[in-house]
Parts: sequence; structure tokens; C-alpha cells
Amino acid sequence: MSIHLAAADRPVVILDTNLLRRLEATLDAVHAGATEAPLRGAILRSDCSRVFVAGADLVEIDGLDDDALRDYLAEGSRIFTKLATLPCPTVAAIDGATLGGGLEIAMHCDGLIATRVGGSGKPYPIGLPECSLGLCPGWGGTQMLPARIDPLTAIRMTAAGTPARSDDVPEGLVDRFVDDADALLPACLEWIEASESVDRSAETPRCLDHKHPGTVQAAVEHARTELEDTPEARAILDCIEIGLRDGWAAALAAEQQHLVALRGTESTRTKLDAFFSKQA
Repeated sequence: MSIHLAAADRPVVILDTNLLRRLEATLDAVHAGATEAPLRGAILRSDCSRVFVAGADLVEIDGLDDDALRDYLAEGSRIFTKLATLPCPTVAAIDGATLGGGLEIAMHCDGLIATRVGGSGKPYPIGLPECSLGLCPGWGGTQMLPARIDPLTAIRMTAAGTPARSDDVPEGLVDRFVDDADALLPACLEWIEASESVDRSAETPRCLDHKHPGTVQAAVEHARTELEDTPEARAILDCIEIGLRDGWAAALAAEQQHLVALRGTESTRTKLDAFFSKQA
């Protein structure tokens, strides 16, 4: 079973409201079908040769008032949960830029398999760049990245908003690399065949099963001594600690609350305006 993320009329795949709702309809159909015939596995793929997912639609987000932005973020979380709770092994097939919400949706899968270089023959970015715009992740990135890689490295990457390159990613972020796009689908199928049955009773991304709270807390304490004291860095650390103390749902709510609050600050507004001017 392949689940395709389509760009529709856009040059790249972006997590806008239209794509989220189409994804939800697909996932609902997959869940319904799985009650009649068990699924061996599901592969999350992008129809764009340049990117996996370039992130959320910042233009759309910027046009939402605070209440509408909260609804948009909550809707995304609800839909991503449907991906994370599919009753079969799931794997993201990555062959291009995977940023922000793009990495978050990929990490809702059990596994990530990626090419070392994209279709252009060059490495591509993978990471959570939100803090570089004065924002923070809103779909669980502060929880999942420290569960997949060294927690201090995850905090540093997230707080700086600096993605890794596909040819030099931290250990654990990608479960398996292949040389090119032709090898990607066979590798995903092989990974699924080698996977055991899954337990979805927790209704959370599987990577959280491997989180080590003591190591994450130590990383937070270390990070406080070295990170620049910015609103977005404080938000990252707060979300991680809330996740350690109160769990996944509370951490998601904290991320989304911080994102909405940060979006309205003067410093973030300046960064977003500069970003939009470059895109024009």
C-alpha cells in the first residue's frame, strides 16, 4: 500500500489545508479497508521529484488569525495520528528536501528510508527550520527528533533551525539509506517485510517508544547553559520538558500554543516578512 502526497497545482509538496484533507480522506479509506483485509505495510511517498515535503504553507498560515491557526495545527495533529495508528508497519520514502512539517509527518511513520542524494545528484536538507523564522515546530517535532537521535543534537538543531544534509544526518534519523530513487521503493518493501507486527495501543508515533527520559532531561539542562536565550529556544525547551512530565498530547498542545504566540512577536514578524520578500 502506497500513500502519495501530491503537489496538485503547486511546484512542490506543501502541507496546506487542501493536502491535509486529501490525506485524511486517504487514511480514513485505508483504516476502513484494513478492517476487511489486513495490511502488510504502508509506504508514505511524495509525488514531487524535488522534495518529499517542503513543510507547511507559511503563506496560508500567515493569513490565519490565532483561532484559525490553532484549528489548522490541531487538524494536522489529528490527521497525522491517523497515519501513526495505521494497523501495519509504516515507512516514509524520502528522496528530496524534508523540512518542518515534512519531517514531522515522516517521523509519524515507523521507519524512514532515504536516498543519500536527490534527483539532482546533490544532497538535500532534512530538519526542522522553524526557529530560523522565529517559530517552533507544531506537530510533535520537539518530541520525536530527540527520540530518534542524540537528544542534545536534536535540541541544538531545532533551536538553531538548521537542517542536516542528507549525506550527513545524525545517527538514527534515517533507518536506512539507498543510493538512488530507483532503489527506494524496493528498500521500503524489504523493510516492511522484515518488520514485526505493530502495537498501536499508545496511539503515538512509534519512535517515542525509544525515548530515554533521563537522557533527554540531561540534554535540556545542558542546552540551557549554551543556547542563546531567545523566545523560540525557550519554547523548544519548555515543550520538551512538558513532554517529559505530561506526555505527548500535552507537548503537542504546548508546541501549538507557543507557535501561535511566537507568530505575533515583532522579531518573528521581521523574519517572516524577510522570508516572504525572498519568495516573491
